[in-house]
Amino acid sequence: MGLFFQQDINEYTKLAVWQIAEEPAFFLGSVPPQREISHPHKRLQHLAGRYLLRFLFPEFPYKDILIADTRKPYIPGESFHFSISHCGGFAAAIVSRYNRVGIDIEGFTPKVANIIHKFLSPREQAFLDPEHPLRHAIVCWAAKEAIYKWYGSGEMDFIRDMPLEPFSLALAGSIHCVFLKNGVIQELNLFYRVIEHMALVHLMTEPV
Repeated sequence: MGLFFQQDINEYTKLAVWQIAEEPAFFLGSVPPQREISHPHKRLQHLAGRYLLRFLFPEFPYKDILIADTRKPYIPGESFHFSISHCGGFAAAIVSRYNRVGIDIEGFTPKVANIIHKFLSPREQAFLDPEHPLRHAIVCWAAKEAIYKWYGSGEMDFIRDMPLEPFSLALAGSIHCVFLKNGVIQELNLFYRVIEHMALVHLMTEPV
């Protein structure tokens, strides 16, 4: 199907969502896989995500991608910052020449209802939209996944380390979080968008 959504956040930061309907050969022509993935669908998601990196920035050095001990992919020297997410038949990526970034895309699935208590505190659950609590919770889940990818340095407690401030559910908006980890406090501003049956959330911060 191809490009589903694209946003140029600024002159050096871009994101996009790709709806995957192509065969692996389409992506392999541009981006060879960097690791063996036996599951066909997961392999296709992997290829689509890597393809988006060069789609957004044709000069992106995908061959230089390494995987940290925390499983976060990165470019040595940080000539580019990037984050990738997958959801069903979609892949999303954000790439920046300057900012640290994180992205997540989540489908509106009822399964999340069973784990809300694992990623939202009672205070956070209290501000969920009473008419659409599950959809609101999934936007929060995508926000915390995006923060996890932005952080990229290991295990995190989704309730303790990344508390979200109350926000109203809309088709697009912002989310504020006071990030707390290893004595570091940092205010984060995330941006979300509801696209059909999915929630897309991203953030970017100054490099550290």
